[in-house]
Amino acid sequence: MSLVSNLFILFVAASVLIYYLVPRRFQWIVLLAFSYIYYIAGGPRYVVFILFSTIVTWLLALLIEKTEGNGNHKGAKKLLILGLILNFGMLGVVKYTNFTIENINALFHLHLRGIELLFPLGISFYTFQSSGYLLDVYWKRCKAERQPFKYALFVSYFPQILQGPIGRYSRLANQLYAEHKFESQNIVRGFERILWGFFKKMILADWAAVFSDAIFCDPEKYNGVALLGVLFYLIQIYADFSGGMDVVIGISSMFGIELDENFKRPYFAVSTADFWHRWHITLGTWMKDYVFYPVTLSRWMSKFGKKCKKVFGKKIGRAIPIGAANLIVFFLVGIWHGAAWKYIVYGMYNGIIIAFSGIMADNYRSWKKKLNISGKETWYYVFTVVRTFILVLIGNYFDRADSVGQAFLMMKQSLTSFAPSQLLMIPAGKQGTAFTPYALLIIGVLCVIQFIVSVLQERGVKIRESLAKLPLPVTAAIYFCMLVSIGLFGSTAVARGFIYAQF
Repeated sequence: MSLVSNLFILFVAASVLIYYLVPRRFQWIVLLAFSYIYYIAGGPRYVVFILFSTIVTWLLALLIEKTEGNGNHKGAKKLLILGLILNFGMLGVVKYTNFTIENINALFHLHLRGIELLFPLGISFYTFQSSGYLLDVYWKRCKAERQPFKYALFVSYFPQILQGPIGRYSRLANQLYAEHKFESQNIVRGFERILWGFFKKMILADWAAVFSDAIFCDPEKYNGVALLGVLFYLIQIYADFSGGMDVVIGISSMFGIELDENFKRPYFAVSTADFWHRWHITLGTWMKDYVFYPVTLSRWMSKFGKKCKKVFGKKIGRAIPIGAANLIVFFLVGIWHGAAWKYIVYGMYNGIIIAFSGIMADNYRSWKKKLNISGKETWYYVFTVVRTFILVLIGNYFDRADSVGQAFLMMKQSLTSFAPSQLLMIPAGKQGTAFTPYALLIIGVLCVIQFIVSVLQERGVKIRESLAKLPLPVTAAIYFCMLVSIGLFGSTAVARGFIYAQF
């Protein structure tokens, strides 16, 4: 059931209606029922996987808490490791078995057959969410949930099951189980957020996808617009993913449940590290809390750090272990995105830049001091934003291309050939190339609107609150125009789901 389908809109409307009609003590049961109905609608066979993850982490969390309470820390740690192996093992088998077989065949010149496996909806998201809960119980950040059905709701909550955000039990559980009275402002705020999400997705993201898909699917034919292809992809993936988050967060707001924000204007980032603090925020914080900190504070990393200090000195020796931890994190970020070498290269590309920046931090400060750069200059801020955008753009060749080889080919084409007129050869919508100039104009106008909104938000302006202060007819007219614009200017080339739903 796609988030952009009419059936999904009816599904959400029915769930909100029933949620507020039943006695409040049963509201969480309504959410659980609709969450499993939604999941089953995507394929009844997928339920086995989410049930496995739910049951394993629920039972082991209780056992960990009990074992730890009896003073058996080693036993609790063994149970934690078992839970993580089972949970991530399921994800690994489903997502990476065929990738592993392909690489074994290539390495040893074998002809092993791949295995036909189901790819369950949202498996990466609920695996990370349930594993985070298990670790939080082990670290005593939260208490284990005794009620299995309540915990099942935490894992399966339908607005976030397909593409996040990755929730934390300590922040989400109480909201899911609480009794919420009907408040019209929650419905209005949710509708506004959903509308803005569909506006970005169905107009900007889907039109940008027409051009990025055409260029990346046939780089030889469109060799003169390879650079524009990756630019269109940057527009597409941001409007698609952030638009999806707007829809998800808006739906949840209608239930009185506030999900974590997942974006903070990433293309205004001043460094690659800052970009990942603004892009897919919940994945970044998950990696930081459950991978980066445990790795950097581990005994083996401490020993490694001491050796580095002896060989390279205190400053660089202190930075190398942090850089190594970042490489581990971004290797995992890469394979999280998909079972392909291009995703591993994409992750390591970002990890190397961040690790190198950490090692060179003192040098950067020294150079800025010698050049009398305080870092507060407007020109320097613009420089860092543009520099970061270029680094992000290069990385996205790997993210979008079909292979690492194609990514390098298109990088070469971007430097050696530029013929923007080739864009007019790309068919757009049912009218083909006749509509292409208008599609490009739509993308340009929407980019300007998105840029203005982002600048205002970056300066602290709260857009929805500002619109709410306008006279009601004006506010209603603005949202009505957005709604009509989706029908008039939305891409009709092909019905597209959300990109991150495939992860």
